[in-house]
Parts: sequence; C-alpha cells; structure tokens
Amino acid sequence: MRGVREDEPSFDPRSWRRKPASPEPAGSDKSSLSETSLSIRNLVLSAMAGGALLAIIAGVGWGVWRRPAAPVRPAAASKAPVPADGFHRTLVIARVQDLAAALTAEGVATDRALRFGLAANAKLEGAPGELRVSLAFPDGKADDIEAIELRRPDGSGLVIRPDKSGRLVAEDLAPDLKVRIKVVRGEMDANSFYSSAVAAGVVDSLVNDFAGAFAFDFDFQREIRPGDIFEAAFEQKVDGRGDVVGPERLVYASLQTQTKSRALYLFQPPGDAKPSWFDGNGASVARGLMRTPVEGARITSSFGPRLHPVLGYTRVHKGTDFAVPVGTTVYASGDGVVDFVGPHGGHGNFVRIRHSPELQTAYAHLSGYAPGVVVGAAVRQGQAIGLSGNTGLSSGPHLHYEVIVRDAQVDPMTFQTSSRRALNGEALAAFRKARDRLDALRAAQNG
Repeated sequence: MRGVREDEPSFDPRSWRRKPASPEPAGSDKSSLSETSLSIRNLVLSAMAGGALLAIIAGVGWGVWRRPAAPVRPAAASKAPVPADGFHRTLVIARVQDLAAALTAEGVATDRALRFGLAANAKLEGAPGELRVSLAFPDGKADDIEAIELRRPDGSGLVIRPDKSGRLVAEDLAPDLKVRIKVVRGEMDANSFYSSAVAAGVVDSLVNDFAGAFAFDFDFQREIRPGDIFEAAFEQKVDGRGDVVGPERLVYASLQTQTKSRALYLFQPPGDAKPSWFDGNGASVARGLMRTPVEGARITSSFGPRLHPVLGYTRVHKGTDFAVPVGTTVYASGDGVVDFVGPHGGHGNFVRIRHSPELQTAYAHLSGYAPGVVVGAAVRQGQAIGLSGNTGLSSGPHLHYEVIVRDAQVDPMTFQTSSRRALNGEALAAFRKARDRLDALRAAQNG
C-alpha cells in the first residue's frame, strides 16, 4: 500500500489509538484468530445460503487471505470534514474486487472488510474500473468504520452503510460534478507547436484538437513562427473535492501570427449531431476540403516541377508530399464517396474520393486502409481512411496528397474550397450567448 493520504499526521491504523487502549471485550472482532476465522466461515456460509455466487466470495474473500492487494494509488487531498475525534482517508483501487484487501491493509478487521467487499461487489456486479474510496473513522480507530464511499471517474458511485438491522446496504450516489473553464496563453517556441502548447499548460491530449480547429486556415509547417501567440480554453469536470474527472474538452482556440489572426469557438447548433468550430461572427470554419489531411505533417515537396527523387529527372509533381512515419492516420479531407481503393502504379496503395462531379482528392503510398473504406463507401470530413506508408515509387515514408478539379490536378495548398456555413436565427442567438459567456470567463482569467 502506498500513497495513503491523511488529514492528520500519519499513523498506523493497526496500532494507533487516540485514547489508551482498553481490553478487548470477549467476542470482539479481534479477540482471537480462531474466532475471526469462525466469523468469516459463518459469513461465507451465510452468503452462500443467501444465494451469493461462490465466484464473488472467492474473488473478494480469498484475496484477503492469500494474495496481496492490487497497488493502491494515493488520491488527491480530500476536502470532506474530518470528524472531531477521528480521521479520514482517501485512496484509489484498480477494481472493486480489491476493496476488501485494501480495507484489511488499512487495519479494518478482516471479517468486516470482507462484508464491505461483498456488498460493493454485489452492487457493482464486479464491473471493472478504477474507484476512489473514502473512509471515515469517527472514533479514531480502524475497526470502528461504519460507512465507506466509492466514486467512479465520472463522479457516480455508491455508499455502503449498515441498516437498522446491522446489515450492510449499498446505495447509489449520483455524479457530483461541476464544470469549470481553464484558460492558458502561450508563445510559439523554436521547436514545435506541441512543445509550446504543453509548456503553456495545454493538456497534451488536446494539442491535436487545437491544431485540427485551424486545419482550414493555417499551415502549421509554413505559416507558424516563433513568437506567434496562441490561447486555449478548455472545459473541465470537477468533483466535490475539486479534482478533475474525465477528459477535458477544448472549447476556444485563438492563434495570432505575423500575417493573420483567428479566434474560434466550439458550438453545437440545434439539430447538429456534434459540436463544430465557428468564428466570432457565427460562421463555420469548415470548408469543402481540409488543407492538411494528416497529423504532424512536414511538407517535403510542393506542387509543381521538381527533380524526381527516384526517377532522377525533372517532371511536374502533381500534389503535396507530407513526411510522416509509416502508420500515421490519414483523413478524408472532405465529405464524399470512395471511387478507388487499391494498388495504383507508382502511387502504391491508393485511395481516391469524389466530393462532387468536378472535385476529387487522392491519397497515395499508403501502408493500409481503414475498415469499411471500399469503393462506394460514403466518408465524412476528418474520417480515418488509411495509414501512411512507403509503397509504390517512393523514396521514403510520406503521404502524397492530390486535389483534382475536372480531372486535372491543382495545388492543394492554394485551392480555394466552397464557402462556409453561417448561423442565423435562434442558432445564432444561442451561439452569441455561449460566446459572450466564454469571453467573460477568459477576460476574468487573463486579467
């Protein structure tokens, strides 16, 4: 057991007493090993008589006697009030089956710990998943525990306490979560946007979301320079103790370079299946095609004449090459229907998507295709369609990307796609309300 937090100086609950120990009364939980064993035997027999599954008893009880508990992680500081004459502990267990062993390690009598474990396992039906366990010892003794609270990462959970007859009963707890907004600002360094964002305090799992919000407006390889300013606001769910629960969500992103600036808000219009990005006027950032259909890409060859790296002579390069490791996810740059999948000469493994009668995009040198990507399949913008590779006539791992207008390739980096969607009516009014609230929160945190 490691990392158990106390609200008072650390003590060993198996030996510590606030008051001088008094002789244990006969028949108590700790009177003798033989009596404890007898009590547990009676408990198991009672549970079996009541219809409890042998597998549950084995999974919870046997571990208390024969195997060490799974590692228990320390939990964040608890803000729950500490009983005047006792103490409070909070710990995290990997699964409900580890509860009895964890309680025993805290000094709770083995048969009582087993009772709690059986009650929790029966209520949760052995469901996997991490649980935060809160324990209160009102009289300052490990064997006087009467109730425990277990919370899932989403804040829901259960409390186990005895009823009037002394039988332990598990009751559901509703999620106790609040939403807060955290705002961070930063400056691009000379290394990468990733390092800049993480150094500023952006959660690493949100870096791709930030870059994806600007997929239609910025080329992160050619347009972003050291000193450019960015800001991110993300939504966090916190429990009653102030601890973050579940994943954060990016809700605002802004980027200011030497030549242009953009500020975007995440909003879900009524009737839409999911939220999307809008500028401050309520215009969607989404256009017909994304400029970069692969994450973390570095442009190694642009559209136009070049000396072919394999053939050794100059010819027109009819697309843009993005250097990425083999196996990097490739996305459909717009909504459409797949009209070719398979080997395609020097292109190697190849996918072509038709977005309209006059517009197509193509993706070459792939190492594999995403499930369901077959001729005739409908795809959505941003949907994974394959993995980058080094197949066909290729000098190294990369994605070759083409935009084809009326059967002729054009420069993907300069091609202007269709106009954007704009909110109006009630949707625009709802957007403005959400935008103004977020701007007020940003202003308060930015000073």
